[in-house]
Amino acid sequence: MSEPRAIVLRAAGINCDQESRAACEKAGFRTDVLHVNRLAENRALLREYQFLIVPGGFSYGDDLGAGRVLGNEIRAKLLPDLREFVKAGKLILGICNGFQIMVKAGLLPDPFDDASPTQVTLANNDSGKFEDRWIRLKVSSLKSEFLKKEEVIELPIAHGEGKFLPVDAAALRRWEERGQIVLKYVDADGRQAGYPSNPNGSTASAAGFCDPSGRVLGLMPHPERFQDRVNHPRWTRRGADEAADGMKFFRNAWEYVKRNL
Repeated sequence: MSEPRAIVLRAAGINCDQESRAACEKAGFRTDVLHVNRLAENRALLREYQFLIVPGGFSYGDDLGAGRVLGNEIRAKLLPDLREFVKAGKLILGICNGFQIMVKAGLLPDPFDDASPTQVTLANNDSGKFEDRWIRLKVSSLKSEFLKKEEVIELPIAHGEGKFLPVDAAALRRWEERGQIVLKYVDADGRQAGYPSNPNGSTASAAGFCDPSGRVLGLMPHPERFQDRVNHPRWTRRGADEAADGMKFFRNAWEYVKRNL
């Protein structure tokens, strides 16, 4: 493989596909944006890529619930192919609505478990409103291939249904023990806290969640919206040496692909 390739999935209502494409290209991927219908018509296309992004937005208007329609469509038309994609050691990243879609599709918490869609959901924010601001996140586990350093980072959020809600305490405990909850909302001191540090009331302050392999990741914050240090609202105070936290996800993906595939 001479050049890592990424594919950004698109459907009606998706509105972060171009930002996701730009972040992939900045990291070094040759990147294509493809409508879900075109991929369903020619599923063999997946073999040409090593990284799949399900970006944010409001797929199909979220009319039946956030991510439900596109999630069901992916589950019905593409799940076996995406299982092969993961089995081949490739990466999938779902951002905000993309995270919701992946949960509804059964790609999280485990793409190989048919019961996955019943194990976790992303519910309405406890605040009862759309939360659109910057938050702090702690990398709480290095299970995911997208995260390589235990640190506190900052990313923007923009969602109304982001509350991570497991089916029961036993499932949460199992995921915690396996390191699948990889990002947690924290306050200015790097500690778990309630609202507004936890913007949606997520159980265990969970903001990012990966599958058992670490190659499938879903998160509510938007890394693709923090590609350059000037994207941060306090960029002049952070200093010229502060990296754009969002690019870490895409660069780690590129390094993984170059190293392993």
